[in-house]
Amino acid sequence: MHLRNAVIAIVALVLANIGLYRVVVRQDLTADKRYTLSRETKQQMAQLTEPLEVSILLDGALNAGFTRLKKATEETLEELSYHGQLHYHTGSSDEAERLGLQPTVIHERTRDGRTAQTTVYPFVRLTYKKRSITLPLLQNQRGLSGEENLNHSIENLEYTFAEGIHTLLKEGTERIAFLEGHGELDEKSVYDLSLALSRYFQIDRGILGTDPEALNAYRCVIIADPETAFSDTDKYILDHYIMQGGSILWLVNGIRFSDKMLQQEGLTPVIAQELNLTDMFFRYGVRINAALVQDLQCLPIPVDVSSDPTQPNFQPLPWTYAPLLLTSEQSPVTRGVSQVFGSLMSCIDAVGGEDGLMKTILLATSTASTMTQAPAEVDLSDLTVERDKFRYAYIPVAMSVEGAFPSLYTHRMAPEGVKPLPAVERGKTTRQIFVAGGSIARNEWQHGQPLPVGYDRYTETLFGNRDFLVNAVLYLTDDCGLMALRSKNVTLRLLNDRRAHDKLTQFQLISLLCPILLISLIGLAVWAIRRKLYLR
Repeated sequence: MHLRNAVIAIVALVLANIGLYRVVVRQDLTADKRYTLSRETKQQMAQLTEPLEVSILLDGALNAGFTRLKKATEETLEELSYHGQLHYHTGSSDEAERLGLQPTVIHERTRDGRTAQTTVYPFVRLTYKKRSITLPLLQNQRGLSGEENLNHSIENLEYTFAEGIHTLLKEGTERIAFLEGHGELDEKSVYDLSLALSRYFQIDRGILGTDPEALNAYRCVIIADPETAFSDTDKYILDHYIMQGGSILWLVNGIRFSDKMLQQEGLTPVIAQELNLTDMFFRYGVRINAALVQDLQCLPIPVDVSSDPTQPNFQPLPWTYAPLLLTSEQSPVTRGVSQVFGSLMSCIDAVGGEDGLMKTILLATSTASTMTQAPAEVDLSDLTVERDKFRYAYIPVAMSVEGAFPSLYTHRMAPEGVKPLPAVERGKTTRQIFVAGGSIARNEWQHGQPLPVGYDRYTETLFGNRDFLVNAVLYLTDDCGLMALRSKNVTLRLLNDRRAHDKLTQFQLISLLCPILLISLIGLAVWAIRRKLYLR
């Protein structure tokens, strides 16, 4: 009887083990849910009909920070593999070199005081159905420490892979358009931005005609620094495009000035920019002001301070008209993006608080800034900074607006010469981004080669302009909710380096002696119990 029960128990145990062999139960017990994938990412993985091959190019002699990044990458890929067909392996630096990738050089100080230099390739290569894409793992934000940048990179791992998979799954290429016909930045001035966006979209340029449905084929329209007024026909076409769910990135300055006069004569008048867009923007919940923004947190420019014209002495002086704008951590557009700079920009306000639209400030000045209402004058010969005038804080310069926008033409006739369309009170839910200045999108040229947008030649610093603009367009065209993954937060838990160094010997002794002491106590307890049981 006992033998029979034992056999039944063993058979049941074996069958249960076989039945549960493929059942995987996973529970994320971390406070910040770092191992939990979003619904959008799982949906992306479920769409894979063939295995996705991933090559991790981050390899070699890694320090603690990059080892942590690689481990987090492998953990993210392991989690992704539970929701779709994915295989990953570690590549080599030779593979990265063949792909023409730029390495990251790590400078560290060893314990003996020497400086060690290591070269790593923080990239992954995704291949699906003979299509490949290379994704950067490391995000470098100016002003943050190495540990903080690595933490931002880990926070964005899920978005990095989800965005890459989304790109590989797309059958065709979506189209966006740069608008022309109003003095906007030409193709040469936005070359670097166009190059960055060409990874995701087909980019067209053109002027508006009289067809109110001319923009319907485009996912997003970019209006970069117009200088002449929009006609009623233009506004009717743009309004109809927005009512149909189209998105627009507006880079519109509220002031007008002359770069040429500033360079040649050292001064320029600043007047209000008349673009015939005020009523349209007001309906959409924003107002771009005819005010010139200045900030003590700004770029320097070289100025000759010598009194002898034969012996120039150039010294860096603050150019308060080129503010270094702060980015918001509350929006996926600007989260993890370093400071953005622009030149001679205006400011923006939110209006119509009961319009049902969600408005988020994306860029703002520092805590020491001011505004000058147009008309005004900018004079390079007078760079005196009166600090007591910089008493404003966080002046908004860029804003995102989301919701069902009210139409400008609800109770208005269509312009003459345009085919009238059925009037609507509110359009489909969509997004728009308003930036009070187009200079943040302009790239300079040097020796016949384009410089990256956001690169300052004098300080040789690359700011976050390109990342901000690319994120803005991706946010405007995001129907899957992938951009929300950029808001994922992983708590950064770092050792106190100073305390660890000062108490290194103490920590080493504790780590060495505690296990020995614990084992000794367990052995002593076992000896005492055996002695009590058997020595009576």
